[in-house]
Amino acid sequence: MTKIPRQIKNKSMTQLLIEVRPNSKNLKIEKITDLIYKIHLTAPAQAGKANKQLIEVLSDYFKIAKSLISINAGKSAKTKIIIIDN
Repeated sequence: MTKIPRQIKNKSMTQLLIEVRPNSKNLKIEKITDLIYKIHLTAPAQAGKANKQLIEVLSDYFKIAKSLISINAGKSAKTKIIIIDN
């Protein structure tokens, strides 16, 4: 069972729980709570393509640089913990 994310006490970072659905027909972002999202990606889950698209989508959604977003856990799983440096 994945732990529900929490706001990290260090105010320079935010931790998000993301459920990814690769190979979707349409790109779609569903906000469940402020810290939990379900994201449908068009990229396949092969050779890091879905992870790359996920970072691009989050960058556009939050209007921040891609370099501020990292996958902390779940690089090869559908449920991921994302860290955003503020």
